[in-house]
Amino acid sequence: MESPPNNNKNLILAVALSLMVLIGWQVFFPPTAPVVQQTAQAPANSGVNNGQVNPQNQTNNNPVIADSTTAPVTTGAQNQSSANVATFGDDISGNLVSRQAALQKDPRIIINTARVNGSINLNGGRIDDLTLLDYRETLDDDADYVHLLNPKDGKNPYYADFGWLGDNQFTPPTQRTLWQSYDRQLNANGQVTLFWDSPENIRFEKIFTIDEDFMMSMTQRIVNNSGNNIAMRTYGLVARTGLPETENFYILHEGFLAVLNDELIEEDYDDTDDGPIKFEQRSGWLGITDKYWLAALVPQQESFNGSFKNGGKDRPIFQADFYTNVTNVPNGAAHQDRTLLFAGAKEVKLLDKYEANYGIKSFDLGVDFGVLYFITKPLFLVIDKLFDIFGNFGVAIIALTFMIKLLFFPLAQKSYTSISKMKQLQPEMQELRERYGEDKQRLQQEMMKMYRERKINPMAGCVPIILQIPVFFALYKVLFVTIEMRHAPFFGWIQDLSAPDPLGILTLFGLIPWTVPAILTFVNIGIWPIIMGLTMWIQQKLNPAPPDPMQQKIFAMLPFVFTFLLATFPAGLVIYWTLNNTLTILQQWTIMRSLERKQRNNT
Repeated sequence: MESPPNNNKNLILAVALSLMVLIGWQVFFPPTAPVVQQTAQAPANSGVNNGQVNPQNQTNNNPVIADSTTAPVTTGAQNQSSANVATFGDDISGNLVSRQAALQKDPRIIINTARVNGSINLNGGRIDDLTLLDYRETLDDDADYVHLLNPKDGKNPYYADFGWLGDNQFTPPTQRTLWQSYDRQLNANGQVTLFWDSPENIRFEKIFTIDEDFMMSMTQRIVNNSGNNIAMRTYGLVARTGLPETENFYILHEGFLAVLNDELIEEDYDDTDDGPIKFEQRSGWLGITDKYWLAALVPQQESFNGSFKNGGKDRPIFQADFYTNVTNVPNGAAHQDRTLLFAGAKEVKLLDKYEANYGIKSFDLGVDFGVLYFITKPLFLVIDKLFDIFGNFGVAIIALTFMIKLLFFPLAQKSYTSISKMKQLQPEMQELRERYGEDKQRLQQEMMKMYRERKINPMAGCVPIILQIPVFFALYKVLFVTIEMRHAPFFGWIQDLSAPDPLGILTLFGLIPWTVPAILTFVNIGIWPIIMGLTMWIQQKLNPAPPDPMQQKIFAMLPFVFTFLLATFPAGLVIYWTLNNTLTILQQWTIMRSLERKQRNNT
């Protein structure tokens, strides 16, 4: 039998196991370079001035026959001609233009609130322009605002569209239908109505509203004056052209996202390469997620059919869509369906508010809290509450560290007491090794006898560490995925707690204006990781040394190894671990001094 592992070994192994999972993938499988989107062609200018509503109905009532479809093709009683289905991204011809130029090609209704700017394209009646005014691409004061939705004629199309499906009884509007409106601007809590009359004398209306944040409501209304009863469905979709740049990190999901029938569904973009992923008669919501942004559809009907799909010719077009069940609309009657569209930043409190106000089940799962949701989200809520008190997320993390240390104080007290007693036993244990070194079984028996006599639990040292491993994982997740931590400053040179310490050793901590090559990033450790490594080294010196000389050399190297490994982690996590180590050192040193005084008094 081997001797029981000492607490120093337990400490190192516990930390190592918790970090290696996170670090290994990042080191050996770094994110791939973003895919460069191929150039496609844009249609000729429609000749319609920006912001001016064409007083005429659509000049060509013949719907475009597309090579593929945005809305799912129905079967059975609803045999669907491809001519009546909205086109799948309209593979573009001509040269792509800038975002600004694309926005000037078609008449638009302006969206203007305190948090977003954008527009609704009357050519197709879709939402393809949305800018988030609270967020910039980088920390620079003059950096561009985040453009979430983009027009189809631009370089990175991303939009939401809504329409109707019907049989050959009527002609529904298409993605190239030119809509009319008496409205010019959509403000917070206001309303805009678009309308179009089909050749069969059926009026189609799209009624848009938006709140003070990121939730839009789109009501699809149909008034049947065709002289016949008609059967129809409504659909909604969010689609983006080209594979977006992603973090490509295993702890974060980016791509298709849904909660259907209370089941969380996460699909990568390439999961649709072999065909659509379909969901029949489901309830819930679905959409496309980025690290910090989400475009999600919440259908009104309790049961609908949805899908994730990938189409397009020159460039991939990724689409999340749904269509409702068949509704019969008698002649002279009207019918409407409402769909909620969330397009904005994944702010946790905001998602929780929408979940409560609209009854959207598990809408907070738009944030990738992961399998440790039951720890990760409460941990975030605590940090967010502390932020409300202190006004700084870095200070909130420090306060959280004190709270965690206080929570685990009784266990830690027993653990560090045990560690300190074991350190005092080192001379006696060395005598046992010299006496019974060749007889491993006898050595084990004598050591266990000594532990019992001195009332020492050799395994007590690893208990607090094991309990804190989930907290460590959860805090890393919070820093990595929540937008509240994005660009959140601390003090001094730390202007983004979700990013690594920017002052690296290869730039002499900011003194040399040099862009470090990506291949050297791993060794470009910052100031906070160095401080953290120093605290690990001091903490290690307070623990009993391993009996084996080789183990001593290996463990002596670990603080330096972890300094380099954790240098690539978010600065907020490094600050947490540094303070945690510091408090552990103070607590353990105090206990050791107390035991030494008791020992001197007894002698």
